Amino acid sequence: MECDTCGADAIHHAAYSGAHLCGEHLRRSVEKRVKRRIREDGLLDPDATPENPDRWVIGLSGGKDSVVLTQILDDVFGPDPRVEMLALTIHEGIEGYRDESVDATVELADDLSMRHELVSYAEEFGVRMDDVVDSDPENMAACAYCGVFRRDLLERYAAEFDADKLLTGHNLDDEAQTALMNVLEGDVRQVAKHFDASLGAFDEREATDAFVPRAKPLRDVPEKEIALYCHVRDLPVHMAECPHAEEAYRGEIQSLLHDLEENHPGTRHSIMAGYEELAGLAAEAYRGDDDGEGPALSACSRCGSTTSRDVCRKCRLLDAIDAA
Repeated sequence: MECDTCGADAIHHAAYSGAHLCGEHLRRSVEKRVKRRIREDGLLDPDATPENPDRWVIGLSGGKDSVVLTQILDDVFGPDPRVEMLALTIHEGIEGYRDESVDATVELADDLSMRHELVSYAEEFGVRMDDVVDSDPENMAACAYCGVFRRDLLERYAAEFDADKLLTGHNLDDEAQTALMNVLEGDVRQVAKHFDASLGAFDEREATDAFVPRAKPLRDVPEKEIALYCHVRDLPVHMAECPHAEEAYRGEIQSLLHDLEENHPGTRHSIMAGYEELAGLAAEAYRGDDDGEGPALSACSRCGSTTSRDVCRKCRLLDAIDAA
């Protein structure tokens, strides 16, 4: 199998486009799509200046997605004085797993001379995920606890660093899985939240100080191509699976999408094209239901985080863990 462009040995066949790509042209293809997404999302504030730069916090876990995101953003914007980037790594407290990925984040940040901050559940919440899994007071999958805690820290530190955007490394597979799960669960409010958290939503309605807008520059790139990109560029990355990753439902959706993509190339792209349009319509409808205001938001009475309830989800989970 030869590369369609240069005739070199191909390392990947992108069935959804029909392209056969060698390592170099796979690299160029991934970078081209990420740069296009950055442009289409308007990631860089046109009013940013060296004196008043656009400040971005990048969620850097050390896994393949976040490493690729950080590397490409540095390639494109590292020399640009209008952009200030900070990589944020969260240590969940998972023995034999997170320590190795933290090593990858430190190596990459050092290579890029990028500011890097490390925070932990233990320091911030007084809990470690290993202990949470053992107690499991809410009888939930480990990922459910971890997702709440991670989102809280990402949002809190993005606000603390006065960030203009929060960037995460979600890829096409991640996004298509979440979209299909929300649709199959009939969770229209969650569909609406997908739009309201996006940069486009903040452009179309008056932004508030409640949340730092998020961006996902890798969301057009399949997971396999991101893994190959890491290999081609020999990036420092931790490829191991989290030992507590037991989201059975997401695993079923992942298998379903894999089979659909095998039999009908382009399925993931089609799902996301339709989902993002539906998300915009859903967000508009739900804001309309509340006289254009959306759900009432206030500060959590315990920690001050923005929430629609008196006590935020994170604090309620921590209470349950303490009581277990």
